This record gives sequence, structure tokens and C-alpha cells, in this order.
Amino acid sequence: MKFALTGAAGYIAPRHMKAIKDTGNDLLAALDPYDGIGIIDSYFPEASFFTEFERFDRHIDKLKREGNKIDFVSITTPNYLHDAHIRWALRSGADAICEKPLVLNPWNIDALQTIEDETGKRVYNILQLRLHDSIVALKKKVTEELRANPNKTYDIDLTYLTSRGKWYFISWKGDEKKSGGIATNIGVHFYDMLTWIFGDVKENIVHLKTPYANAGYLELEHARVRWFLSVKYDYIPEDIKAQGQRTYRSITVDGEEIEFSGGFTELHTRSYEEVLKGNGFGLDEARNSIEIVSTIRNLEPVGLKGEYHPFCKKVEG
Repeated sequence: MKFALTGAAGYIAPRHMKAIKDTGNDLLAALDPYDGIGIIDSYFPEASFFTEFERFDRHIDKLKREGNKIDFVSITTPNYLHDAHIRWALRSGADAICEKPLVLNPWNIDALQTIEDETGKRVYNILQLRLHDSIVALKKKVTEELRANPNKTYDIDLTYLTSRGKWYFISWKGDEKKSGGIATNIGVHFYDMLTWIFGDVKENIVHLKTPYANAGYLELEHARVRWFLSVKYDYIPEDIKAQGQRTYRSITVDGEEIEFSGGFTELHTRSYEEVLKGNGFGLDEARNSIEIVSTIRNLEPVGLKGEYHPFCKKVEG
């Protein structure tokens, strides 16, 4: 299969390059306004590279007219560009494989569904937690328990802290209009995983929103979820800091820790394998998590009352 890639200099792009190579396919063209992209030499040194979208677009059109049409466009650009780049991919005659979050708002999904219908092309979202062995095992366990007890409700605490320096807030990631904010940027795949396992949202409450942290409560069909997400190093537990770590990830289900700190390195390749077999995650699978983060973005925080995450007390003011 022939691939093109937008956002080639981004953090996550090398995982997509590796996945394209590992699945035996070819990257013909890549785009990024930043040209310090030597990592591409490790995967596809012969790929054409562009720093201007217009020239990239012209090249892709030229390939199509020469009978060398692109089959897939991989999209690893800043979040706010995903929608436009997916639309362009479909109208260029390619399927799209897009990083999370697929888009920033649920109405973008509706529009993409229309363009899928018009073009006959498909949109696939990287939802790699659905392929993680520990998460797959958890889903199987919960499905079996709910079969035996359909009214069972689980109590879940989701905690994810990934320290970011001052650069984060200067970059597009610190601009809510471009990234969607903290819950969207670092939390969307967790919300996808939770609704995939525990069902649709019944209630969505936000307890706090600061530039460094978001926290709230989700009631799902079969779970009560207290969640806390942050990019601030200070909020990481002291024992984790003492180990020299700058990231803390924890999910407890009825007080039992779900271990999934490892096993991420090959998930993009596995995601591509599934897409190429026709089993990728499409627009419908992305909808729940996008609706959650869009709602969080627009909710006013209620403060520390009700079922709030204990880490909320770490936040000043």
C-alpha cells in the first residue's frame, strides 16, 4: 500500500512511520512546516518531503494522475488540523488513519460521515488502548461479570499525570482552541477505553479546570469514574518522584490496580495491521470519547463537592 503522512515532524509521527514500514508498506510523501526531520531517514529516506501544503497537495494529485495513487494518508498533525486533513485525504481518494483525538467536536464526526458516504473512503482512528493486552483482558472479565450480573456497577479511579515543561503552554498544545485542552489532549483515549468497557455516559461532571489539571466524575452504564488528569510535575506522588519518574498512570477498578504501564511500543503497528485487514476503528467508535471531551470543555467546574478525585486536593486554590 502507498502512504502519505501529514505532521511528519511531530512527536507521534515516528510510530506511524514504523507501523507503515513494519506492515510492509511504503511512504511516498510527507508534510510538515518544520524541516528538521532526520528521523525519516530511519524509515523512508526516499519519501518526497514538503513544508508547504499546497506543494504536497499538488504532488499527491500528480501521483494519482500518473497511476500511483495514495491508498492511505496518516495524520499526525496538531489536533485542530485533523478534521481538515481527513477531509482532504478522503477527497484525494485515500482512506485516512488519524491520531487521537480524531476531531475536537462531535459535529465534525457527522460531517466526516457525509464525506465518507460521498467518496466511498474510510476514516480510521488510532485507539490503541483497545488493543492493549491488559485492557483487552479487563474487557473480557467485565463482560463475563456483567453477563452474570447485568446490574453490577464498578467504582473506578483514573489518574494520569504526565509532566510537561514550559514549552507545552507556548506550543499549540497549550492553546485550548488548537488542542482541545488537557482532557482532550491527554485523556481522550482513556475515555474511549472506559466507555468501550463500561458503557455509555449517563452523567458528566467537571470538578476543576486549571491550565495544569482537569478533574471530574463520569457515570457510565456500569461504572462510577473519578478522574484526574494533569501535566504538572508537582502533583505526582512523592514515591514516584523518588524513582526519578515524571509520569504517573493509574486505573483502579473496585480498588484493584489495573497494570498497563508497559506494552505500548507495538500498538501502532498492531493498529495498522487491523486497519489493513479491514478491522480498524472508524467514526462510530470515536464518537463516545469525542462527545465526552467536548462536553468537558464546555462545562463549568462545580468545585470540590460530590464524588471528586482525591488528587483534587493537591491543586492550589
